[in-house]
Amino acid sequence: MASRQGLDGLAVMLLLGLCTVWALQQVLVKAVAADMAPVLQLSIRSGISTAVIALILFFQDKALFTAHTWKPGLLAGLLFALEFLFIAEGLRFTTASHMVVFLYTTPIFTALFLSWALPSERLTMLQWLGVVLAFVGLVIAFMYGDESADNAPDLLWGDFLAILAALSWALTTVVIRMSRLSEAPSQQILFYQVLVGFVLLMGVTFVSGQTQIQWSTPLVLNLIFQTIVVGLISFTIWLWMLRRYVASQLSVFTFLTPVLGVLLGAALLNEPLENSFLVGALLVVAGMLLVHGHRQLGRWFMRT
Repeated sequence: MASRQGLDGLAVMLLLGLCTVWALQQVLVKAVAADMAPVLQLSIRSGISTAVIALILFFQDKALFTAHTWKPGLLAGLLFALEFLFIAEGLRFTTASHMVVFLYTTPIFTALFLSWALPSERLTMLQWLGVVLAFVGLVIAFMYGDESADNAPDLLWGDFLAILAALSWALTTVVIRMSRLSEAPSQQILFYQVLVGFVLLMGVTFVSGQTQIQWSTPLVLNLIFQTIVVGLISFTIWLWMLRRYVASQLSVFTFLTPVLGVLLGAALLNEPLENSFLVGALLVVAGMLLVHGHRQLGRWFMRT
């Protein structure tokens, strides 16, 4: 296996682009929610992704299902569907900036779950400090928001759904890490996730009656962005970068996503930036950096 190289100028530019694209996901879903319910938007994205990945596996002569992966695959798919259901419903109540910050607490929950389940994943003291910082940030951002606002109860409910989405994402990672899925091709894992996600999210869409569509140019552009740019191009670039560059350095950079999400939510949707939320969000990002970037941060400090 070829050794991975450190980040260069191309990698930094691509990472900034990827973080911006991922931060825009929630912002754009929220922006066109009046034209199409978020749950329907995400179910359509999952459906198109299912078809594309199935074609990729077919032309690569790889199986869609295998006997030793389909059970954990369906479980991972269920958790994936729950994640996007919580995102879709949460965006009906909370802001896009709140959603992206709470959603990207996923690495914290993943590290905690794996630390309890696997001896090899035990957290260091620096990582535990990161966990504490992140959870303090969550409490500040969640409990001390703008309580004077008329929609404060709805906002808190949306924030809670965002945290549930993060938990679902973390549990998906744990299932993949601790099952036979860890040995399966990445395309097959993704196929399980988007297939179950499409079926369940579309079912929720019809059961809840969120099928109304008001076709508009922003809606069409958003669907193109979500399916092609997010679902296909960004995923392909990320996989290419994982094969070329050091994974730990890439992971540290992805923590720009919640920061960019807050800025984009304010700039594009005129979302308010409460002081308590900003303080909490900064603590969350700092905690995530310590948990998943402690090795790389240590190397950087040793060089200075």
